[in-house]
Amino acid sequence: QVQLVESGGGMVQAGGSLRLSCAASGRTFSSYAMGWFRQAPGKEREFVAAISRSGGSTSYAVPVKGRFTISKDNAKNTAYLQMNSLKPEDTAVYYCAAVVGSIGYYIQKSSYSYWGQGTQVTVSS
Repeated sequence: QVQLVESGGGMVQAGGSLRLSCAASGRTFSSYAMGWFRQAPGKEREFVAAISRSGGSTSYAVPVKGRFTISKDNAKNTAYLQMNSLKPEDTAVYYCAAVVGSIGYYIQKSSYSYWGQGTQVTVSS
């Protein structure tokens, strides 16, 4: 079992930056592949970024590629999502997710076993 707690959300103007953190409980964080998803009002939860358990492989959704960076610090049991050049359309609740992984990353919601409670990101124009 692992518990995930997101932090770092908030309100920012367009063009600004935020860094989300996802702190995980447990002693086997290095075994987990991680992902970030987001859900805007009235929309389905969508994939944002994913990282392999080692941190060596990553994947990004097209709308955030080149602006967002996912990372993972196994020593600190924490995953991050650095978000730069934010746009109003990035406004959503952001969720981190974890799954015991083999090799590679996972982009499907259904692949993940554990979810955080979400953190709100609001980007004003």
